[in-house]
Amino acid sequence: MDNLSGLIAFVRAAENQSFTLAGRALGISSSAVGKSVSRLEERIGVRLFHRSTRQISLTSEGLDFFGRCRTLLQQLQDAEAALSHSKTRPRGRLRISLPAVGYRLISGMLREFYQRYPEIELDLDFSDRLVDVVDEAFDAVIRSGELPDSSLAAKRICTFRFVLCAAPDYLQRYSTAKNVEDLQHYKGIAYKFPSNGKLQPWWLKVNGDTIKISLETTVVMNSVEAVLAACRNGLGLAYLPDFVIQEYLASHELIRVLPELSLEGDFWIVWSPSRLLSPKTRAFIDFLGETQLISSPEGG
Repeated sequence: MDNLSGLIAFVRAAENQSFTLAGRALGISSSAVGKSVSRLEERIGVRLFHRSTRQISLTSEGLDFFGRCRTLLQQLQDAEAALSHSKTRPRGRLRISLPAVGYRLISGMLREFYQRYPEIELDLDFSDRLVDVVDEAFDAVIRSGELPDSSLAAKRICTFRFVLCAAPDYLQRYSTAKNVEDLQHYKGIAYKFPSNGKLQPWWLKVNGDTIKISLETTVVMNSVEAVLAACRNGLGLAYLPDFVIQEYLASHELIRVLPELSLEGDFWIVWSPSRLLSPKTRAFIDFLGETQLISSPEGG
């Protein structure tokens, strides 16, 4: 414990550049801080401070040691806070960013989550814009696809499939495709990403290879819901996530086309590892991990 108190005294003195101010922060005398630092220097065999009658300043060795010690003490404080938080009931506003169609992903679990955690207020932001978890003060973000930012902590919460689908009357008019070549007889309903204006590519898994297909389009839309409506109205073939269309597959309003070629994707929940997880955030992450967000579609 004496070793730890010496490190604490050293870090506080370095932060304040004063034994007197460090003593005030620790509730001890300036001489006690000075003696504690001196014992630390003697133990490690390195001078940590330049001393004068008016001030102290870190030596080059002390500056390096300070950075390491401050990180260590912060980790100890975080560990203590985490233990304290574990006894605290999850409560408060929880800010989560999701894709624009994310409400279809989580709407079925909201009631159960609220029943389990009635003191958490969910603040859900639905947008296809790539948000910054830290700068925009989100507690967590739900994203799909690859995760380019390796500095963030992430947990896979579910897997989905991109599905080719069309209305039954459209397939009656143009027949049901038996292979990739048959798709050229269809016209597509294209989705345009609102964030950058680019068209979403249509990828399929064929004989173990991932291929991109291109069709003549009838309409381009920057809303997944609009693409879904156009597809249900028989305007053409659409490329949509299965969780968006599963109820329409079950009711046979939509039919899957070449379902064996559909490509898998993942949803992740992402958060900043540098920020201590609050009980409300931990509760949400754990709940998503144990909840079946996407059910297997019937029909089609």
